[in-house]
Amino acid sequence: MANDRITLIDTGYIRPGLCAAWLVHGEGGRAALVDCGTATCAQRVLDAIEAAGVAREAVDWLLVTHVHLDHAGGAGPLMRALPNARLVVHPRGAQHMVDPARLIASARLVYGEAMFARDHAGMLPVDAARVVIAEDGHVVDLAGRPLLCADTPGHALHHYSVWDAATRGWFAGDAFGLSYREFDNRNGAFAVPTTSPVQFDPEQMKASIRRLVAADPAAIHIAHYATVTECARLGDKLVVLVDRMAAIARAADGHADRHARVVEGLAALYVEHARAHGIADADTRVAAVLGGDIEINAQGLGAWLDRLARQA
Repeated sequence: MANDRITLIDTGYIRPGLCAAWLVHGEGGRAALVDCGTATCAQRVLDAIEAAGVAREAVDWLLVTHVHLDHAGGAGPLMRALPNARLVVHPRGAQHMVDPARLIASARLVYGEAMFARDHAGMLPVDAARVVIAEDGHVVDLAGRPLLCADTPGHALHHYSVWDAATRGWFAGDAFGLSYREFDNRNGAFAVPTTSPVQFDPEQMKASIRRLVAADPAAIHIAHYATVTECARLGDKLVVLVDRMAAIARAADGHADRHARVVEGLAALYVEHARAHGIADADTRVAAVLGGDIEINAQGLGAWLDRLARQA
């Protein structure tokens, strides 16, 4: 899908329609890639770049909104295949791209060896000389098309979003939640926040959502999945849900079965939200489409509670 010189790339991570990268087209055939999927997705992404009519030598930039593996795991192999590209990364994430050993070890621990081999194998370090640090306000010049990097923590401390003035659109990674196209209906898009481990912070997340909406964007391009409009409506919903998710976690804290309580609470909240949105068979569809995200979100909320306890 290409629009406004933006091509959506389905990275193929886990299933179709789950994880997007974005090819942004500048003048003279130059291009930038925003996010890139996991290392196992790298060849699919390269094929999509070629299918979009962009030569590998013409990709000037790879911008990773944050270094979670579904967004940046493929950076190493892609940078080796894109000879003129420079990697743009948040200052808190840069070292993990130059030396991904800790990311790899963490992924093996979280996913297990079999799942790591299936979804994440092949991660490679990026040459430090090709890494550009994106402080808040950093502007990438894509052949006359400026791309502004704005710090948007909450999902992760090392998260930025990318403002494309040419289209008045954000590339928001995970800062503007999850919105799978299976839930679209006459009432528009349906979205929920993503609170995956380990740096979720509700106040930061709400502030980032508000920052994105305050720019009055025509569209927000998210990793999971594709493009949403009605940004103010969705932003308001996301802010409310962040508070409700944090409340569910707090209510479960101190119980031996805390994680199970949070999972149950999130599932009930999302079903309630889906019903209010007019989604038929909400119980079944939420479980089928959001089941994995519910588990990950519950883990992230648990990590947040543990961090609060350590700080008390």
